[in-house]
Amino acid sequence: MVFNVRPKRILASFLVASAVALYARIPIAAQGPSASRPSLDYEFFKTRVEPIFAKKRWPDHARCYVCHQVSRHGGGPLSLDLLSPGMSFWTEEQSRHNFEVVSKLVVPGDPSLSLFLRMPLAPEAGGLADTHQGGRQFASEDDPDWQNMKAWVLGQKAGGSSAP
Repeated sequence: MVFNVRPKRILASFLVASAVALYARIPIAAQGPSASRPSLDYEFFKTRVEPIFAKKRWPDHARCYVCHQVSRHGGGPLSLDLLSPGMSFWTEEQSRHNFEVVSKLVVPGDPSLSLFLRMPLAPEAGGLADTHQGGRQFASEDDPDWQNMKAWVLGQKAGGSSAP
């Protein structure tokens, strides 16, 4: 019996399966019970994270919202609500929906497993930006906006507390 197995195909399959498992947030025994995970704070998201989506980060990069609005990203994992014509920010209802969408890309308390943090981060800084068509939005974890996103994932509350 002869097997024609190609190492690159095996590696590619493994990487795709790993990304799908991470995206789907398949429970891992080492993660422990969800009660030990911090909760994600809506107010912190609305005031410190969501504004990053509308912020012009670099001269050669579009705002996150430009590519990740529902009409362009149609059903993708990070599909933000459309801004109403003439508006520069989301309504309360839209922000709550955006919170729910983005929360699905986060493993509360674990930045290393949160696609929301890893996708736009440069690979040399531990990210997956080479697979993010929007590129390297964050050159390092030292970026203040990335730090705000990380604080939210770690359970930071709008009042400054990180307690659940």
